[in-house]
Amino acid sequence: MNFKQVVFDKEKDIKLDIYDADSDVALPGIVILPGGSYKTFQERDAARVALTFLTKSYQAFVVEYPVNEKKNYQDAKQSIDLAFDYITKNAKDLNVDPEKLGIIGFSAGGQLAAAYSNQSGTKTKFAILGYPVLTQALDEKIGIQSEDVTKQVTKNTPPTFIFGARGDELAPYIDHIYPYTEALYKNGVNFEVHLFATGGHGFSLANKFVGVVNRDRTDNHFAKWFPLCLEWLQSL
Repeated sequence: MNFKQVVFDKEKDIKLDIYDADSDVALPGIVILPGGSYKTFQERDAARVALTFLTKSYQAFVVEYPVNEKKNYQDAKQSIDLAFDYITKNAKDLNVDPEKLGIIGFSAGGQLAAAYSNQSGTKTKFAILGYPVLTQALDEKIGIQSEDVTKQVTKNTPPTFIFGARGDELAPYIDHIYPYTEALYKNGVNFEVHLFATGGHGFSLANKFVGVVNRDRTDNHFAKWFPLCLEWLQSL
């Protein structure tokens, strides 16, 4: 594996972390948007997710969008545009297949991933949303001005895989995932949703690899979202 970081905007602190599988053939790619309420980047949603996708023969990329005192929703969205533009323009050198390039976002990153997947001219071929924030319900708490992405779904929204937990109190299913999946259904979008009875917000992969940097929070049942997601991707 090779690691490289590209700085898009030093002032806004926009970067792209590239986890290169060192393949000699073009592989599917996954662009990762960590959660963290715009305060910091959670390792549980970033490097460890990237490395896990590498083991499944994906090229992995982590978008570092503006957080903390530089946090700004629109700048965060711009970060994703810059990342996809860079990856697709350099697909040959990065050994990534742009026709199999997708996005995954966790929590606040899930909102950004959904927003990017819905925008006109999106370059993502699929979206994966983990315990996503999908409305403006947490704007005041997080300190940003976002948007209700449940209202942005169209018939052109790419296939979407969503997972969350019944006990998620930060981004409750009924307020976030439910209205989004309803919009996907009404627009005829290919989607799959898993609401687990166990686990919770911020569990990421929910295995021991992530648990060591996530207050030992693991859940074998919730962790099944990852193999289920891989099966779903194979079906596309």
